[in-house]
Amino acid sequence: MGWWSDLKILYHLALKPVRGKDHAARLESFYSGQAEAYDDFRKRLLKGRQEMYSAVPIPENGLWVDMGGGTGANLEYIADKLPKLRKAYVLDLSPSLLAVAQKRITSRGWTNVETVEADATTFQPADGPADVVTFSYSLTMIPDWFAAIENAIAMLKPGGTLGVVDFYVSRKYPRDGLKRHSWLTRTFWPTWFAMDNVYPSSDHVPFLHRHFEPQRFDEEKAKVPYIPLMRMPYYVFVGKKR
Repeated sequence: MGWWSDLKILYHLALKPVRGKDHAARLESFYSGQAEAYDDFRKRLLKGRQEMYSAVPIPENGLWVDMGGGTGANLEYIADKLPKLRKAYVLDLSPSLLAVAQKRITSRGWTNVETVEADATTFQPADGPADVVTFSYSLTMIPDWFAAIENAIAMLKPGGTLGVVDFYVSRKYPRDGLKRHSWLTRTFWPTWFAMDNVYPSSDHVPFLHRHFEPQRFDEEKAKVPYIPLMRMPYYVFVGKKR
């Protein structure tokens, strides 16, 4: 992938209008024109995914659901562990991204992986409950993100694991032990991301800590391609269902 692919992605991120009568239609409007070039650019943009997936324990004969899994690129982080699973679901509302995921699954010979076009706030695996549920930069794109987490709680077996990596901003006055972002950070990033219907929230981190027993939690900042000196805040959270 080169400059042309990056320009195409940047056009969709910054200039192309996002249209649609509902959330699914808006997602497809946003991703349909960039699905094939999606993974290369996001690899440079979306940090912390390797750390999150490496920290998630995947039990023998377990069931794993990747919510908002898109192109299935997240599977590459656990490719060596996939044979241990009974089943893995890549769930998304964008058929363009899932088409790329299906190509990856077929080429890699992952016979225990299935794509599902469904809503993260309502989907429940027929062969559940799940051992692991993960969200990789998808919570900020789900309008009812709290409903998605509550659905994950209902989906997980007792002691099951939730893994999340995503953009966020801190609360103005976070609890002790959490980072406090500046007024500029708390204002700029939600405004900038909102153009693409991405909503970094100050409530993600407190909500996750309230509902899960933390096993790993990191607050970091990442460089932004083509925007020198800018750093986007993101977090990595791995927790057990209480």
